[in-house]
Amino acid sequence: DLGVSENNSINIFSLPMVFIYYYWENILTCMVPFNVLPQSIRCRLENIEEARMKLTEEQIQQFDTEGYVFLPSCFSKEEIAVLNDAATEIYASKRKEVWRESSGIARTAFAAHTYNEAHSRLAAHPRLVNPVKQILKGNVYMHQYKINAKAAFDGDVWQWHQDFGVWHRDDGMPEPRAMNIALFLDDVTAANGPLLFLPKSHKHGVIDAGHDVKTTSYPLWTLDRETVTKLSNQGGCIAPTGPAGSVIMFSSLLVHASPPNISPLPRTIVYLSLCHVDNHITLHKREEWIAHRDFRPIEPLEDTCLIKINTHDANVAAE
Repeated sequence: DLGVSENNSINIFSLPMVFIYYYWENILTCMVPFNVLPQSIRCRLENIEEARMKLTEEQIQQFDTEGYVFLPSCFSKEEIAVLNDAATEIYASKRKEVWRESSGIARTAFAAHTYNEAHSRLAAHPRLVNPVKQILKGNVYMHQYKINAKAAFDGDVWQWHQDFGVWHRDDGMPEPRAMNIALFLDDVTAANGPLLFLPKSHKHGVIDAGHDVKTTSYPLWTLDRETVTKLSNQGGCIAPTGPAGSVIMFSSLLVHASPPNISPLPRTIVYLSLCHVDNHITLHKREEWIAHRDFRPIEPLEDTCLIKINTHDANVAAE
């Protein structure tokens, strides 16, 4: 008995105890990674929406209250290896979409989903797309896709900012009906330049910001120290950390930043900035590969889409 009720919900705690123990960490966040289930179970669940990652009411409430939700270990080591191999190739390329620091170190690879197969599949992965559709209550399109690197020793700062502030001022996005969902490709620790969040800061709407074009190679609308201090005193300042494969969702209004990485540990995170299809941008000042103009709704792929890349490569090698 798989614990599948008449209304197609899954009672995880009715499953065999060995299964409960193996997925204990994921049960705590109410996720069952479909691709690593035994084939016999996958076959019986593949048409049930609850087999895909969905947020609980408690997680939705946390997102509303705090402005973010952290979901540890959503992707397997095998899936992360596929994405990391692809990121290494992308950073080594000479593409215009790969933004570099003055030192030559790669900072951000924009629009990787348009020229790399692994990241094209991640851009439509149900574990990332479906929770955002849940929060935004409808279909979404890809406003921006980027792989942010914090290279060991040389990873630079990202100043305090709100993403919607940038999207609204530079791209003409009408409302903050958009958000980020990010995937750790490396273990993120206190040492290697983690994201810093100001919880509850999304409740303040769009905050006044100045256009910083000098601090780094990437121009950004940033908040002053007085504002950041005030928001931190009100809601705190946190740094979500966790193993590679973890996912973090956060509001486009949440104030965030990240410090330089002077550690010997690299820190790479993939960001999908997803927007409701009815809220698409109206200005086209920035390059299309920075602020996309394809407003078609994303159709999620199969949950096993990243694993199938490895299978395809192995078959090609065998031939």
